[in-house]
Amino acid sequence: MKDLFSLQGRVALVTGGSRGIGRMIAAGFLHHGAKVYITARKAAACDEAAEQLSAIGPCVSLPCDVSTVEAARALAAEIASREPALDILVNNAGAAWGEAFDTFPEKGWDKVLDLNLKTPFFLTQALHAQLKAAARTRPAKVINIASIDGISVNQWETYSYAASKAGLIHLTRRLALRLAQDNIVVSGIAPGPFASEMNKDARDHGEDVARRVPVGRIGQPEDMAGAAVFLASRAGDYVVGDTLVVDGGVTNARG
Repeated sequence: MKDLFSLQGRVALVTGGSRGIGRMIAAGFLHHGAKVYITARKAAACDEAAEQLSAIGPCVSLPCDVSTVEAARALAAEIASREPALDILVNNAGAAWGEAFDTFPEKGWDKVLDLNLKTPFFLTQALHAQLKAAARTRPAKVINIASIDGISVNQWETYSYAASKAGLIHLTRRLALRLAQDNIVVSGIAPGPFASEMNKDARDHGEDVARRVPVGRIGQPEDMAGAAVFLASRAGDYVVGDTLVVDGGVTNARG
């Protein structure tokens, strides 16, 4: 039981790992013994984040824009050239678009759906062999980062974002059924208000946002790291296809 949450000797890939929720997860994995690869579209930011995270444990920067299938496959090939197996994949890279209904553009759908919904599928597909290699000894893990906006509706006109995250939650269920036969456990996390580039309201107006959260505060890095470590470790081996809501009670308050 003392090693229930250990990630010692495990290798993880966190997309969008240079900042926000991805960085919180990467730091949590490192603290629990994993070797972590992080990706980000901006190479300088990715390199800087990896250098800072390396103070905790081994963290490697792999700058990459994973929004296309070709890029996802190239990233998978790079991982395969460095590691014989991949124990944990966190599909975290994402985008949002907010605009009024009457002017919401097609590119606001394509950009968001491609990165938030299509990329998790094709990157998981591209890394299937590496995940199966890790799963020979113990379950490999895929963790999809969704959002509470895929569960309940907020007041913002983020049509493609909400649809993509709802789709990702259902895709998590579908992938879980298929990949369980390969000893790969797929699950998800639906974050609520955490300070990040994606959630500038929580980042810039945390006290105001906290008033709308039943527990009276926005999420902290430890809250996200704890959820991800739980799912990635032995402790989460029997959580298959579910998406863990980490939101301080916001979804329940929305009704």
